[in-house]
Amino acid sequence: MPRTNMPDPSAAPASPSSDETVRYSAPALDKGLDILEVLSRTAEGCTLKQLADALNRNVNQIFRMVVALHRRGYIQSDANDRYTLTLKMFCLAHRQPPLKRLVQTALPLLNELAERARQSCHLAVYEQGCSVVIAQVDAPDRWSFGLKTGSFMGLTDTSSGHILLAYQDEIGRARMLRNHSKVEGELDMDPGHLLSMLADVRRAGYSIMPSKQIQGVTNIAFPVHSLNHKVVAAINVPYIARIDAAATPSIEEVKHIQADISARLSRALGADADAQVQA
Repeated sequence: MPRTNMPDPSAAPASPSSDETVRYSAPALDKGLDILEVLSRTAEGCTLKQLADALNRNVNQIFRMVVALHRRGYIQSDANDRYTLTLKMFCLAHRQPPLKRLVQTALPLLNELAERARQSCHLAVYEQGCSVVIAQVDAPDRWSFGLKTGSFMGLTDTSSGHILLAYQDEIGRARMLRNHSKVEGELDMDPGHLLSMLADVRRAGYSIMPSKQIQGVTNIAFPVHSLNHKVVAAINVPYIARIDAAATPSIEEVKHIQADISARLSRALGADADAQVQA
């Protein structure tokens, strides 16, 4: 993109050329980001030696950066000197006004959904090639199954991911799939079969499928719209069927409850009044 004296503030920044990349390189910053990215891929954490091996460096090359990240609260260590990420980056991300407003607006409705459906529920958005849980509410009963806030989920093998993909235009969906980053355990999906499933989601207005991660769970996901019918999130209920004498809502009943909650959240976020959420 040509440079001008008065750049358009709405224009996306141009990608730096290879010459600019070399000229403006920041090796220390790159090293710190590499460390954070390695730790983001493991729940058990890494020792200094494991970090160095993963980065193809020696311990001396990363020691000072690890100390700095630890001091600033981005990583933490346990009694066995294993380093893991803290929630600091997650907290920083949630300070962004749009995301903060989405969570604040959604939480009362998610609580209502959990109470009415007697099931756990969560809100997921697209982030860095995955879907990520930004809010979660446990079922009110003693039995509960839910995903932790901040968890990354598969984009192509989950109902939340299908919602987030299905309501994009072709360019947006292609970009999301091109940037797709598989999470641990994520199954391969045939591209043609995936596109067919996404078309079914658009026709139905929601996604319902047996969990491909946990046996016995049926995932039900509905879109959350904002201005101009843009889908910004997915509300998911990981439905667990009771087989004892307790009377709990059926899947069909939960779908109607969820449709109501999704429509109300969409209106609260500025979706057109005539936007319909099917059930």
